[in-house]
Amino acid sequence: MVQYMKTRLDASFAALSDATRRGVLEQLGRGDASITELAEKFHMTLTGMKKHVGVLEQAGLVATQKVGRVRTCKLGLSGLEEEAVWIERYRQLWDARFDELDKVVEELKRKEKVDGRKKRE
Repeated sequence: MVQYMKTRLDASFAALSDATRRGVLEQLGRGDASITELAEKFHMTLTGMKKHVGVLEQAGLVATQKVGRVRTCKLGLSGLEEEAVWIERYRQLWDARFDELDKVVEELKRKEKVDGRKKRE
């Protein structure tokens, strides 16, 4: 299970690391589109768009269906829930670390004020 999740997260984050692929997901969020329509929208070749769609499809973020000569893309069944949980866990970790850092900084400021008063006296 852990290995599957790791592989899935790797595929998802790799797919999301590219601006064009994120744009494709945004576009498909508005409605299904053919690879030709997506290629035109992003000013790229069909071959280039097929590669992007393939990466998204492998990650489960996009599903395609071929009818005749037209391959239509739609959002996949993977809703990024596991990815959101992973991100949230690390966001909480970093929030806690920054809270601790804030305490250290405040303590240093307090000591600095006290030390400054002692030097004046």
